[in-house]
Amino acid sequence: MTAPMLVDALCSGETVVSAWVTLPDALVAELVARSAFGAVTLDIQHGLHDARSVMRSIGGVALAGKPSLVRLAVDDFAMASRCLDFGADGVIAPMINSVADARRLVAATKYPPLGERSWGPVRAVPLSGVTDSTTYLTEANRSTLAIAMIETRTAFEALDDILAVDGIDGVFVGPSDLSVTLTGGQRVAPDDVIVEAPIREIARRTKAADKLAGAFAGNGSRVRFYREAGYQLIALASDQAYLARGINEMLADANGRE
Repeated sequence: MTAPMLVDALCSGETVVSAWVTLPDALVAELVARSAFGAVTLDIQHGLHDARSVMRSIGGVALAGKPSLVRLAVDDFAMASRCLDFGADGVIAPMINSVADARRLVAATKYPPLGERSWGPVRAVPLSGVTDSTTYLTEANRSTLAIAMIETRTAFEALDDILAVDGIDGVFVGPSDLSVTLTGGQRVAPDDVIVEAPIREIARRTKAADKLAGAFAGNGSRVRFYREAGYQLIALASDQAYLARGINEMLADANGRE
């Protein structure tokens, strides 16, 4: 299975830098997966993906030999189950602000006795490489990740209780929304000093709970910041940024500019 490779890498303390793909063509996800990224995250919430594009993109990422995660839309726990059935190695759920939210995520993503995930991994089983359904069933709760986004003041205040929910494998910081809520809606400042102390505290408490800490980084220097702060799953920018930067650098080179 590809999923245990991601789980084992994260649980061993390795830092995995993930691509972030918003464009819904599976060829984009596959192309990005063939780069040096350790994983690919498909974004439904603010990206252009739907169920069909996620299903096809997961296949393209698997073809490239990389694990995939999916960032869901808010409160779309039914889609969480579908993404895992499609073969995703994990889901990242936005706006998990309470224990009740966290339990709904677990119910959708974990098989009994942890959750209530319905059986039907029609794409996940063949992509995983297992030869029988029982093996997938017995391994899935460990090998597929349920990750709760911590991106509001409310979620930060409930962090310990969210981390204590059995079946939540880790948390993922959304620094833009965190900055919006911490400034009372005054500005979007994902790299501002106002979020640094909470970000470090989230990593510390997540590690103390023996769970995984992840975050979104808008640039390479921010990846280094998160790595130093103790984060293990770090998403870097997005496919649209990769494309724009490549275009700008190639045109500058063509025009003789440094």
